[in-house]
Amino acid sequence: MDTKTKGIIATIASVVLCGCPGLFMCFFGATSVFASQMPGAEIDVMGSSDPAAAMTMGLVTLCLSFIFIAIPIAVGFFMLRKKPEAISNEPLPPAS
Repeated sequence: MDTKTKGIIATIASVVLCGCPGLFMCFFGATSVFASQMPGAEIDVMGSSDPAAAMTMGLVTLCLSFIFIAIPIAVGFFMLRKKPEAISNEPLPPAS
């Protein structure tokens, strides 16, 4: 396989395995942070009804989601960039 084909496959796999869950985590974290600020909201975070628990869970989820979203971007950049050509160490022919 060509290196560009391998790069495309790696990028698609990282988008499916990291990018999509990262977006879902981002939406879930934003919803948790938003719900923790709503007065009278029914909050249940592992048995705790404290809004601070929802805020903490939402912020941690947002931070993790940014990492998960950055992984496909990094994979795509490093796998699909054009690498510099190797310079040969062969001596040049003598000038006439």
